[in-house]
Amino acid sequence: MQTVSLALCSEMETDPCCEEHTDPAVEPTEPELGEAISEFADKDSHTELACGPPEEGEELKMKEQVETQSCAGASKSTEIKSTTNPEREDGETECKERRKLKKTNSWKMVRFQDPSEDDDVLERDSAAESLFPEYAMEEWTSSTFEELFTAEDWQDITEDRLLRKKVLEPVAPHSLCPTWGQEVTVKMQCVLEDRTVVEKDGKLVFVIGEGDVNQALEECVISMQKGEITLLLADSQYAYGLLGREPDIPAWAPLLYQLQLLDIREKPDPLTLPIADRIRIGNQKRERGNFHFQREEYSMAARAYCMALDVLTTRSQDGSNGGVEAEEEEVQDYRVKCLNNLATSQLKLEQYDEALHTSRDVLTLEQNNVKALFRAGKLLSDKGEYKEAMEVLKKALKLEPATKAIHVELSKLVKRQSGGKETKEWKAKPAEVLGDNIAPFLIPSKKKPSGISWKFILGALVVALGSLVTSVILTARH
Repeated sequence: MQTVSLALCSEMETDPCCEEHTDPAVEPTEPELGEAISEFADKDSHTELACGPPEEGEELKMKEQVETQSCAGASKSTEIKSTTNPEREDGETECKERRKLKKTNSWKMVRFQDPSEDDDVLERDSAAESLFPEYAMEEWTSSTFEELFTAEDWQDITEDRLLRKKVLEPVAPHSLCPTWGQEVTVKMQCVLEDRTVVEKDGKLVFVIGEGDVNQALEECVISMQKGEITLLLADSQYAYGLLGREPDIPAWAPLLYQLQLLDIREKPDPLTLPIADRIRIGNQKRERGNFHFQREEYSMAARAYCMALDVLTTRSQDGSNGGVEAEEEEVQDYRVKCLNNLATSQLKLEQYDEALHTSRDVLTLEQNNVKALFRAGKLLSDKGEYKEAMEVLKKALKLEPATKAIHVELSKLVKRQSGGKETKEWKAKPAEVLGDNIAPFLIPSKKKPSGISWKFILGALVVALGSLVTSVILTARH
């Protein structure tokens, strides 16, 4: 199953809390149960629990930066050449008409840029051609979006008139229409108002209602009939809204689509699919969840992770295990990533009981998963289940004795066990001294020395000295 305009975050969970966001860690305060488990501070020699869903955060950001820089470099190169070559200005219109398609690896999309001087020697990319060459009408090529939003010959899909369509190729009245939950195949291309192509797919496959694509596509496709070709105009709130979609769709950008509904069929039962297909589909759902998590759309992220977990299974219809050992291990690995990502999303949504349950599901599959151990220990501590929390956090510390976040949480747990009194303080010996014996120990806090206070003694001396001086003065007067 393909997803459109989805940041292909390789594998969100490199080591997750929700798998690896690249946000800097910050040290948690005691009441902050809702914070993702690895948002901790101190960028010192300690290792830290990385957070963020997911686990490919740093790798993803590096890739996107490289791609953005390369695009910026290409633009700069074009600008320099245009200022030094007067002939380019004369042919500017022609160049715009012959814009060459350039692809990026991080998005399911295509983009156009003005060709450089040596483009003539490059082979033309056939994908740059329109998917609907016979429908290059004025609405698609030059009309302003303001005109299209008020045009009388367009149909309103929604009552707010922010999602509109115009049928270009009608079909027979009784042709099939899709319903929620069915799988469809669509041919589509999408442009901004300046007609920059930002999405294109000759066979986009998705399930209506599962969030595989943006709301505009789902709402439009469900209003179409099989074989129908239509223009779709979508306000930003039905597309990518305030955040836009880096690097190609700006914030609050409306979009114009050309669509054809190619096929409609029932969604396949995951238990009937080959294991390889389940892994592929499950990962696409997980990546969609990562996309939403990075946009802080936590409810949608959690929903995507749950759907991924429904697909990532090796069970067959008869209940037996249908995978070979290698496939089972791969499926389990992806399930752990999804569960860790789901738990972090639940924490962001302040669904603490659900996050604890999900963390325990991770430990059922991978009992030494440090992030799940830490998350579970923190949640248990906040629930007042101190004994179990101590056991879980000690196990996490044994696996990663240099992780400062675990020490911080254990220190808070000890204070809670003592009723908040400063009678004992958590201390852990350096890992290099203890070796494998990293069991924490308690050091009584420094107590005030017993005996007479020095302040009392000093006061007594002052009083005695004052009395002596007074006596001397009185004697001298007599």
